[in-house]
Amino acid sequence: MQTSRAPLRSLVAATVVAFSLIHVAAAADDMGSFATGGYAQGLRSTQLMHKIDANGDGMISKDEWLAFQEKVFSMLDKKKTGLLDAREFIAPSGGTLATFATGGYARGLRTAQMMHKIDADGDGTVSHDEFIAYQTKVFDMMDTSTTHKGMLGKSEIMFATGGGATH
Repeated sequence: MQTSRAPLRSLVAATVVAFSLIHVAAAADDMGSFATGGYAQGLRSTQLMHKIDANGDGMISKDEWLAFQEKVFSMLDKKKTGLLDAREFIAPSGGTLATFATGGYARGLRTAQMMHKIDADGDGTVSHDEFIAYQTKVFDMMDTSTTHKGMLGKSEIMFATGGGATH
């Protein structure tokens, strides 16, 4: 007697899909606990992705990501001390950073909650090293692809930050 294997194949396929979705959801949950919702939402922007993608290949390398974050820190560090205090860091409007990056990214980043998350030593300031270390972790959390490790495409940015909207 021959039995159909179709139900078994369907079950295996459904299990594979479920585990894939759990992995994506876990990455979004990690980002949600690591960053604020506003910052994660600010990252979910095709416009911001294009600004970070310096060579225009549709992917963001770690070097491109960190070069962009270096510029962000430099723009925030008005006193050029290598340390950001609350006056420099926090700006509800996003300040001049909103025109360099995007308004959503700038407003999401420049909050007291994000400053607290980035201020690893808890001294009330964000040093250059703390900022870059934090942004490196953000990149690493989004770098979930097995086909192009070390590069972020639109799908990694949208899923790892917990959404699918493209602004």
